[in-house]
Amino acid sequence: MSNEYTHPEMLVSTAWVDEHRSDTKNIRIVESDEDVLLYDTGHVPESVKIDWIDDLNDPIVRDYISHERFAALCAKNGIGNDTTVVFYGDKSNWWACYALWVFKLFGHENCRIMDGGRKKWMDENRAVSTEKPTYAQRDYVAQPQDRSIRAFRDEVRHHIERKGQLVDVRSPEEFSGEKTHMPDYPQEGVLRGGHIPGASNVPWSRAVDEDGTFKNRAGLEALYLQEQGLKSDEPMVAYCRIGERSSHTWFVLKYLLGFKNVQNYDGSWTEWGNSVGLPIEK
Repeated sequence: MSNEYTHPEMLVSTAWVDEHRSDTKNIRIVESDEDVLLYDTGHVPESVKIDWIDDLNDPIVRDYISHERFAALCAKNGIGNDTTVVFYGDKSNWWACYALWVFKLFGHENCRIMDGGRKKWMDENRAVSTEKPTYAQRDYVAQPQDRSIRAFRDEVRHHIERKGQLVDVRSPEEFSGEKTHMPDYPQEGVLRGGHIPGASNVPWSRAVDEDGTFKNRAGLEALYLQEQGLKSDEPMVAYCRIGERSSHTWFVLKYLLGFKNVQNYDGSWTEWGNSVGLPIEK
């Protein structure tokens, strides 16, 4: 990949994946989609599926699985602590970035995104498979959650009291309060529409080109630095609806533009907009 990004090693091309996907001892390709049925229709050969609902989220508490359960998830997919995990998925890697963020939350070091995601792989007519591979179980030791990349509600409240930077990556209609939820997600609506006071609005999808790949550095700088006046050396909090779209923006800001301190507020608007005593803007 181009070395124009701050951390170009975080991205790999579809060609790179095609060349290296058979190295299942050192590399694990992971598909993570919004549409959890896509994997079964055909996927990158040798890849495994990690379901953002069933695999990464606790079914009882609104939180992620414990680090013990995360270790078990990795172990059963043949992922060791030294495995390079390459994520890809639908929606321009929206959910792949979410899965990567959760892996980083538990301290997995070697993570990558396949630039262009599932769309680019399919558009290039590369090989697909409907077989579900199984791999020998590996030992895995997960770390406690890395709080430096995750923001909680009260931390966000203190952040805005200090006039800190926030970026709301939802649609303009959600940001303005015209809509309280995305049309396809009525169950994730809130009582109040609007946004967190002081937030800039940069919809997550503006960071990618039509083919699903990330915009080049100049395009990203124009979007976040020039257009919004955001500063890469000051703390930043990204949020959306439940923390999935904002993980995509978190990846862009942290790894492609090199923002020094970026947190994902995964509680996001479904928590903030429904909480008693928290201010909003419309």
